Amino acid sequence: MRVYVPLTLAGLAAAHRAGELGPGPLTAYAVTPALREWYVSDDIEELEYAALNRAASASLRLIAGDPRAARRRVVVAVDVADGAAVADPDHILDASSLGEVTIASAVPLAKAAAVHVDSDDADEDVTAAAAALGAADLGDDDAQFTVDGAEDHELLWFGVQEIPGLIG
Repeated sequence: MRVYVPLTLAGLAAAHRAGELGPGPLTAYAVTPALREWYVSDDIEELEYAALNRAASASLRLIAGDPRAARRRVVVAVDVADGAAVADPDHILDASSLGEVTIASAVPLAKAAAVHVDSDDADEDVTAAAAALGAADLGDDDAQFTVDGAEDHELLWFGVQEIPGLIG
């Protein structure tokens, strides 16, 4: 099963040093039945893209919670055993938790398929979105527009062997 783990650049650096994503439990995003129903598609690539975007939103939340974090969203795509990623049945109907899964233990970075990171040109929009996130959560439409501005940036794809260049 492919899961998408939200991080910051500092989190990616720590995972690279440790050789693993963790410690567990890890929050990740995947194609869950609830995400499949919400997205209303049978195309697995579209569904995985939706899960990736959910993880990118979670990465933005990590950035917003750490004023020292670089303003670039980071998502690591990892392959885990089907039973390793578990959706919380109490959150199935919670729209903010669509696609969210928990992985009980650390995952070797060697299981990563790719790393997705914002380009440098997203920095200004990600910075503004991180600052506006709290107001957007409270229903401020202008703040939500600012948060959506970060989501307009596509994350770039990098091979795992490129991590040293990303964190250097």
